[in-house]
Amino acid sequence: MTFADFPFLRYLFLFALGILLSNAIPEAKPSHLFGLLSVLWVFYAIFLTRPSFASTFFTSFLAYLLLMCFGAFVSLRSNQQSLKGEMQWGEGAGYLAEVQQYDLPKANSSENLLAVVAVKEGENWRPQQALVLVYHQLDTPLVPGQVIWVPENPDAIAPATFPNEFDYKGYLAKKGIHFRQFLGKKLRLLPSLQTFQLKFSLAYLRHYFAQAIERYVARPESKQIALALLLGQKESLGKDVKQAFAIAGIQHILAVSGLHVGIIYSIILLPLTILKKVGTAFRSSYLLLVLGLLWIYALMTGFSPSVVRAVVMFSLVTLGQIRKRKPSIWNTLSFSAFLLLVFDPEIGWNLGFQLSYLAVAGIVGLQPLILQFWSPSSRILDYFWQITAVTLAAQLITSPLTIYYFHTFPTYFLLANLLIVPLSYLILCVGVPFLLLAWIPFLGWMLGAFIDFLLLLQIEITHWIHYLPAALWQGIHLSFAGMLAIWVFLWIWGNWEIGNRKWLLRLGIVFFLYWGGSNFWEETQRPAQELYLFTKEGQWIIDLNLGAHHLSWNQNFPTEQLSFFIQPNRLASRRNPIPIPLKAIVEKDSIWFPGIDLVVIPSRNQLVWGALTPKLQEQLGEAPASNFNKKDSLPRSFAGYRVVF
Repeated sequence: MTFADFPFLRYLFLFALGILLSNAIPEAKPSHLFGLLSVLWVFYAIFLTRPSFASTFFTSFLAYLLLMCFGAFVSLRSNQQSLKGEMQWGEGAGYLAEVQQYDLPKANSSENLLAVVAVKEGENWRPQQALVLVYHQLDTPLVPGQVIWVPENPDAIAPATFPNEFDYKGYLAKKGIHFRQFLGKKLRLLPSLQTFQLKFSLAYLRHYFAQAIERYVARPESKQIALALLLGQKESLGKDVKQAFAIAGIQHILAVSGLHVGIIYSIILLPLTILKKVGTAFRSSYLLLVLGLLWIYALMTGFSPSVVRAVVMFSLVTLGQIRKRKPSIWNTLSFSAFLLLVFDPEIGWNLGFQLSYLAVAGIVGLQPLILQFWSPSSRILDYFWQITAVTLAAQLITSPLTIYYFHTFPTYFLLANLLIVPLSYLILCVGVPFLLLAWIPFLGWMLGAFIDFLLLLQIEITHWIHYLPAALWQGIHLSFAGMLAIWVFLWIWGNWEIGNRKWLLRLGIVFFLYWGGSNFWEETQRPAQELYLFTKEGQWIIDLNLGAHHLSWNQNFPTEQLSFFIQPNRLASRRNPIPIPLKAIVEKDSIWFPGIDLVVIPSRNQLVWGALTPKLQEQLGEAPASNFNKKDSLPRSFAGYRVVF
């Protein structure tokens, strides 16, 4: 088997390369690329109809160039469409909007999404399209399709404040949301005829199922996990639940993914497994019904990348069963990724998308190699060995990416998956019939109670693993070069038996040297003494590096916000996420740090250096880096600063 045996893998690579290249020309107009595509298509059509005009190599090169240009065009057009929602409100004072979803309960309010219909300007109305994330405190929940009047304009979502902070603005912008607003009770529900609307039909269905879970699943934690596990509603998950599952290494259980789709697919196909002797017409009709149900489920769970990937793959497998063919797993995997990128080029930067495809690639490529290490004689042992091989294969290939982003590794991931995955399979086997039959009172109560018990068992096991000693390795640093090198080593292992071993060995040596050289360069460029300062509305944090020692001082910065604002920069800069407290002497209107001879004057937003002379001083974050003087007021009240001695 060679690379040429998987055509969609080649198409995907070239299309994705076009998307990457489009980032180098963000100001280019999609219309210009469309013109170039048209010209290339004309030449390609001529070469296909008249082969004598060009060689096969030139025709293939033109086809690949077309794929790259198509990727760039789709990416630029998507970015342009996204910017349309970032409208200017002008002199408008209020807007009409349509409610898009059911309320999501928050601590002191309810969250919802509004689609702006028109903006009021004086006595006139201006049609407008935009999405606004709102928080209200109405006594009556909002329902999709309702029309409301909001008397004030919303605020644009603020960009990230500190370096390496999670870009919440960019995250929402990819969903077309550019504005946010706290309404309280300052909105008016307009009278309108509430009828069934087809565009909200899946939202209605999802809400119906959520109400069934709310009614028949008793425990609050069980309700949270049931909503996530069965319907993909992760918004209700509590922080403690998320943390416990993440530390145990089973956070993928909380997101509707390929695992869940596969289980549901096997449940739906069960009648065909039992009724083996059925007519071809009945079999084909039932398989088409299965396809329809899978896509309805994907829509209902929010079209997450992992679900769409799994649904597309199972759809191709099902179509192959109808035509009595078995498509290549690599082609189906590549085709599903290609399809997702065509509809949403930005999804390639989504971590869920990356992890989903990496996990499947690891399972397909590495699981057979792991299975070769042992052949259990017992069917029970073989079952658990199969799960172990799948878990190890997925973890081996996804860990470099998760360590690169989060700098953590779950110690007991294998134990957790061996216990939780079979239990999740059982929960889904009960959960799907529960959602469909909950309208039958006694049956709904009985199945709901059983699911509640299974979820309680799952939670208890997860918390037990969560509290085991050293359950999570933290502060692990892996460079981009290291991540690439590990993937190359895994690829070499996967191809060792069928590839050119001399060539593979040379490739491994090259990437090993690349990884080592990259680490050496990073260490030589790292200053021995370095200071980071973060300020926000009178809240200050100072992080100090003195060789291998990491110290920190905090004034009024909420500790619960550290993981969101400050920790990403500490981890990216290879600083200790839990530094040693830095000693300070607090005087009437200033704070003196004797160890570094630095004086901070919070009332004037000012810092003054002592005997030390900084070699480099720069402002970090969303604003362009800018130098500030040796003794000067800080130019921004929301900022991060870096000083090298």
